[in-house]
Amino acid sequence: MRRSAIVCLLFTVVMWAANVRLYLKDGGYHLVREYQVVEDRVRYYSVERGDWEEIPLDLVDLKRTEKEAAARQAELAKDSKALSEEAAAQKAIEKETSRIPQAPGVYWLDGDQTKTMQVAEASVHINKKRQVLKVLAPIGQALSGKGTLEIEGAHSANVFGNPEQEFYIQLSEPERFGVARLTSKGDVRIVENLIYLPIDKDVEETPTLVETLQRELDPSGLYKIWPKDPMPEGEYAVIEYTPDALNIQIWDFAVQPKAAGK
Repeated sequence: MRRSAIVCLLFTVVMWAANVRLYLKDGGYHLVREYQVVEDRVRYYSVERGDWEEIPLDLVDLKRTEKEAAARQAELAKDSKALSEEAAAQKAIEKETSRIPQAPGVYWLDGDQTKTMQVAEASVHINKKRQVLKVLAPIGQALSGKGTLEIEGAHSANVFGNPEQEFYIQLSEPERFGVARLTSKGDVRIVENLIYLPIDKDVEETPTLVETLQRELDPSGLYKIWPKDPMPEGEYAVIEYTPDALNIQIWDFAVQPKAAGK
């Protein structure tokens, strides 16, 4: 649909520029599709009457006509180039989008291959105890005080050498998402700090988010996300979350600029 609209607009621009004002010395003009000077007369195709007509050359302001026609052609060339570039960019986006599965998740492209990142299992660590996130319901009844949301392992198995790595996230429903910087602590990585409010049965979450850029590729919930600035070496995760609800999905990765193969 988007590409068809661009093509139609380009056609409209071409049709608009195809009409020329044939100026007369008395200040008027004829709107013509084309014209030609034949000895002492100007022969032109009238847009208004849809037929060929002639007029004495000495009645025509040929200099003004040619100047405006040249300006319109230059403007047409500029607009056509911009529209062609937009159409090419849209085609590239459509090709890129077609490579991403429709199933919810996080993906990345490795040459001609589309690769899937696995969701990490997270656990809450509070009062020297850990509890798997997926069994916490409802939040706040059994927990209070401060805690951390953690994933196992000091380092991610997903290692990228590109500090500006691009990811694709397909949402199952409208949610916030981003890239979080993780903190390694012993044999775990801390995704975020938590503060439980037992009276309100709420939880305050404070992930360390990386400033990112994003582009919607499809209204179904497909987005492309990448860091605004190169990410320093370290541990990270793409996260999909509901703020302060401890409803989060985590796809972990590491950035090692010297890493090969990714």
